[in-house]
Amino acid sequence: MKQEKQAAYGRGYMLHAEVRQAPAALVRATQLGVRSYCCPDMATLPNKDAVIVLCFGTTHTVAAHAGIMPVVRDIQAAYPHMRVEIAFTSHIVVSRLARTQGRKVLLPAEALQKLWQEGYTRVLMISLDIIPGVEYAYKLALWEEYKTSFKQLVLSTPLLYWMGQEAQRDDIADFIRAMEPALPPAENHGAVLWLAHGTPHPANAYYSVIQLRLQEILRRQVYLYSVEGWPNLASVLPVLRAQHIQTVTLMPLMLVAGEHARNDMATADRRQLERAGFHVRTYLHGLGENEAVRRLFLVRVREAREYLHDEA
Repeated sequence: MKQEKQAAYGRGYMLHAEVRQAPAALVRATQLGVRSYCCPDMATLPNKDAVIVLCFGTTHTVAAHAGIMPVVRDIQAAYPHMRVEIAFTSHIVVSRLARTQGRKVLLPAEALQKLWQEGYTRVLMISLDIIPGVEYAYKLALWEEYKTSFKQLVLSTPLLYWMGQEAQRDDIADFIRAMEPALPPAENHGAVLWLAHGTPHPANAYYSVIQLRLQEILRRQVYLYSVEGWPNLASVLPVLRAQHIQTVTLMPLMLVAGEHARNDMATADRRQLERAGFHVRTYLHGLGENEAVRRLFLVRVREAREYLHDEA
């Protein structure tokens, strides 16, 4: 257990000075941020580096090319000497792509096994999640499962993780500023609705923090709602009416403008808003199409890369 405490680390919470000998469980519980594990048994292996870009995925080919591949290309351009693989975490999406389009996209475990078989010893797992919800918890579980299979395995943080607490960076403020140029011009009686995915995970609370920071930073009518969480569209409608909003622009707060953006936001939600008397516009571009947001993802990659040990 002592060996694991020395080999596994992240940007952990600072334990109180009075805690002289923290039990392994406490050390593990306070590991935050980037996760990294160096396997002692493989310390002498040569460095052979790879990156796995991990995202939920989409069955919408146009959305994938517009919102996912630019992020992958940016990572490959920034690290030309590292092998870059992509994997979709949605088993349903991967299955549907194989069945309907004949496309084989790797699942995360398959990508990790492939790199292991090809002799890669140091692997960066890069999360393209927006918040650390269920999807990110899945990646954490994969990191735990495979961390002893490589000389070093590193998992990045998602796009939104730190909130400026404990002298950390403020990911939410950085994200809002990156999104601001994409917002339509402010106009009288107009609002923007951001559609997030939502999650049953307690990390759904990030949406409330985003909403609060939107009011602090932008000071304009921008509201967030979700497909599968809270707040939903029904909970936002009374706010729009109370503010005498007449025009609404719908924008996806997702990596790609895929099925949720096109079927839920631009179709079902648009109709509901129009029936309620609003004039509705739609913006069908995912976060991966936003260059400023992609730069934030590159910051996460660079941070993860800095954890690699270069002594071998």
